[in-house]
Amino acid sequence: MTTIINQSICKPPIVAAGPASAAPAATVTSTTNAALANAAAKPSDSKLAGSLGTGAIVFMVVAAAAPLTVLGGGTPVGILLGNGAGFPSTFIIAGLALALFSVGLSAMARYVPRSGAFFAYISQGINPTWGLAAATLAMVTYTAIQLSVYCLIGLQLRTGISAISGIDLPWWAYSFLMVATVAFLGYRRIDMSSKVLGPLLVAEIGVVVILSVVILAHGGAHGIDVAASFSPDAVTSGAPGVALMFSIAGFIGFESTAVYRGEARDPDRTIPRATYIAVAFVTVLYTISSFALVSAWGSDRVRQAAADTLAKGNMLQVTAQAYIGPWYAAVISFLLITSLFACVLSFHNVLARYMFSLSTHGVLPRALGTVHSRHGSPSRASLVQSATAAAIVLVIALLGADPYAQGFTWLSGMATVGFVTLMVLTCLAVVTFFIRHNIDVSLWSSGIAPGLGAVALATFLYFIIANFPTLVGDVDSSGATAAGALTYTLLGIMAASLLVGAAQVLVLKRRDITAYRNLVNAGE
Repeated sequence: MTTIINQSICKPPIVAAGPASAAPAATVTSTTNAALANAAAKPSDSKLAGSLGTGAIVFMVVAAAAPLTVLGGGTPVGILLGNGAGFPSTFIIAGLALALFSVGLSAMARYVPRSGAFFAYISQGINPTWGLAAATLAMVTYTAIQLSVYCLIGLQLRTGISAISGIDLPWWAYSFLMVATVAFLGYRRIDMSSKVLGPLLVAEIGVVVILSVVILAHGGAHGIDVAASFSPDAVTSGAPGVALMFSIAGFIGFESTAVYRGEARDPDRTIPRATYIAVAFVTVLYTISSFALVSAWGSDRVRQAAADTLAKGNMLQVTAQAYIGPWYAAVISFLLITSLFACVLSFHNVLARYMFSLSTHGVLPRALGTVHSRHGSPSRASLVQSATAAAIVLVIALLGADPYAQGFTWLSGMATVGFVTLMVLTCLAVVTFFIRHNIDVSLWSSGIAPGLGAVALATFLYFIIANFPTLVGDVDSSGATAAGALTYTLLGIMAASLLVGAAQVLVLKRRDITAYRNLVNAGE
């Protein structure tokens, strides 16, 4: 059945009539609402270009997930501070919850054709105030995960180059080099970025699969013990909230399939398909490869191995050297760097497109909504995003923070809190959206799956926040783990971003009534 939906952020903003020389506005047709036929579209210079297929989008999303980074960077921390040998099981738990989330996301995607991801879905499902709050939180979340990777890639480059050449530059010098490289690629057309990411992604997946097969075929340290990783006792041992934090962090970016909607070849089919493939693929890959890593050391020694290699962040390389040889450890070191690079490049693209989307609605300066005439990319938003990343890396360096134990670990934890919060809000938005509108969609897709997803993810969020002091090392006067100034500061930044986004709606209403109407009720 045909249903007209209030496209408060799906449709382009209302634009004033320009001079006769301006490009003619496109019209939007509807079979049941003739008024929409006269709605003006955005100028042609605000439309992103591209014809991405399922494979290209999956490449971008899985590259953002960065499998080798998850196995070499996040998994050792999850094992050490989380539930030890039970860590692989948390990938299955997280994957199932995200699959439920994906059902609702995909069902709603065809009714929210604008490329705004969390911003678009929460605005349509709940209201624009919550939508803008979510958009602000999303930008902080993606910025946090991107910066965590910039810290880790700086450390990895410093370690590798120092070992080969003896040149020992500070980690932040290499981080700045990566910021500049990503800035160049992000400024250009997104198709170029996809071509860069594809071969790197294939290579890193290949080395992970080969290492896992060798370890499991060898029988690990003392046999394959499935129960040690997947039994209920294994799942709940240690600090499962921290384990969930780092397993879910491995999925950050998979929902960005929706961000590329405006550049997809056939969005109604491509976006859902790419989302399901990305979730299923990374869940299986993470589970098997992390289980292989546990088996390589044995359930009784893996936590200690993670502790021993944490300072250099080379648990994966040490494992590879023991089971295959030094040359394979060198290959992994190289591909870990390219994996980290692919990750920051993907998140750069996502952040630039969030800024682009917000600018077209007057929330951010409208200059950021400019599309490059030749590359078809959100060029100005890309440049601003690069400058922001460079500035924050500088702050981290000036504070003297450890790039792995603090930069990577703490920022990843912050990002996970924001990511899970956004997914809970999106699940609720899907349910309320389909309740409000009489759309012929199955009850499973419109209510049951997203409802279950919201419950599961809200439970995850509770345990993640409760275990956050363990992650950052906060203790009370007696030395016991307890929330302190650091926990409140880092989590407070995430909470404040929600409030700032909501406040922007009120400011926009008083400052720019046209922009406010575009955000809240465009096209009516």
